[in-house]
Amino acid sequence: MKTFAYLGPEGTFTEAALQRVPEARGADHVPLGSVITALNQVRSGEVDAAVVPIENSVEGGVTATLDAIASGDELHIVREVLVPISFVLVGRPDGPQSLPELHSVATHTHAWAQVRIWAEANIPNAAFVQAASTAAGAHGLLDASSTYDAAVCAPHLARHLGLPILAEGIEDTPDAVTRFVVVAKAGSLPEPTGSDKTSVVVPLPEDRPGALGQIMDQFSTRGVNLTRIESRPTGESLGTYFFSIDLEGHLVEERVSAALAALYRMIPGVRFLGSYPGAEHHDYTIPEYTTDEAYQRGRAWVRSILDR
Repeated sequence: MKTFAYLGPEGTFTEAALQRVPEARGADHVPLGSVITALNQVRSGEVDAAVVPIENSVEGGVTATLDAIASGDELHIVREVLVPISFVLVGRPDGPQSLPELHSVATHTHAWAQVRIWAEANIPNAAFVQAASTAAGAHGLLDASSTYDAAVCAPHLARHLGLPILAEGIEDTPDAVTRFVVVAKAGSLPEPTGSDKTSVVVPLPEDRPGALGQIMDQFSTRGVNLTRIESRPTGESLGTYFFSIDLEGHLVEERVSAALAALYRMIPGVRFLGSYPGAEHHDYTIPEYTTDEAYQRGRAWVRSILDR
């Protein structure tokens, strides 16, 4: 039986994402305390795959995931899952039940960033306490030794734990979505669906004018659309960065493989993170001159000249 790790404890939005993964049905589900631990257990073979958050529509990339997947033994993203995000404020069963009485609120940093406008307007005197996850913060309210008196979490978890809900719908941006990815050891790629994404990590080889433009040119000249690009420090020294990039298309497509081959010629440190089905299943527009047929015609023309 396969084993899937996820950012726990039970009741996180990550667990909700895991429940939407078809191949995880009937598998063992293992909650873990951090993204790094989950990915390292995939690398060591303790679990077959891990579900981790990678991007939020409000806050952007989840840095813990971007950094952990960019280094260490190679891992591949094999699927993405989108989960709508809504938050409630919950209190202790025997604690303060009115907002003015609250002194501290625990949750994950990404969750707090998505409710901070509401918090400033409604609980301005409550201090933020960082938790490993939204679920960890909520579970802590049942622990007599924890020092905070409220938490921000998912509505379904509040109901499951029986915690009093002090406020509902507290997210600053309605219809926010978090993107999760299923990560496994590097291996054979999922079959192309016609609505795919490819993820790569590209280190910036040197800090000079035009360096980023040269990287972007490899995609634009081949008609490859980028859906996300974020810079992250490598940690080696100030001014050294890598770029985490998502693009439309699958590695089997000529335009995608040509763009990545060109990048690899320029920057051998490029890391391939996988080609996988896009969660939204929408068709993307490919310029006619970058279709597989166009590449094949171009090669056939060159061969016809060389073979004379």
